[in-house]
Amino acid sequence: MIESMIIAGIGGFFGTCGRYLTGVAAKRMFSGSFPAGTFIVNIVGCFLIGIFFGLWGRHEMDAEVKALLITGFCGGFTTFSSFSHDQLKLLREGKYLTWGLYLVLTVVLGLAAVYAGMACIG
Repeated sequence: MIESMIIAGIGGFFGTCGRYLTGVAAKRMFSGSFPAGTFIVNIVGCFLIGIFFGLWGRHEMDAEVKALLITGFCGGFTTFSSFSHDQLKLLREGKYLTWGLYLVLTVVLGLAAVYAGMACIG
């Protein structure tokens, strides 16, 4: 169990670093109130977890690989808590159109990305 926890932590480290770098790049590329960094990592993370679960469905994945990629990397890369905070902030600022767009796009594209990731594997 300790070994799997350390492996998940290693995956989480790389996922978190990827999330941070994506956020920095998104701030440089996009302006406005739409939280592009959180949106991008959540959609990409959904796609990746779809690929990983698709692979796991076709080939039995070792518990350590699952801990590294799904629990660790995807867990560190994506962020529901930041998404929720962004939602509340947009509501408090009265940016209702951005709030609704962000909510619907994240949920719909997130589901589509998981499906697409799994479909890539077959």
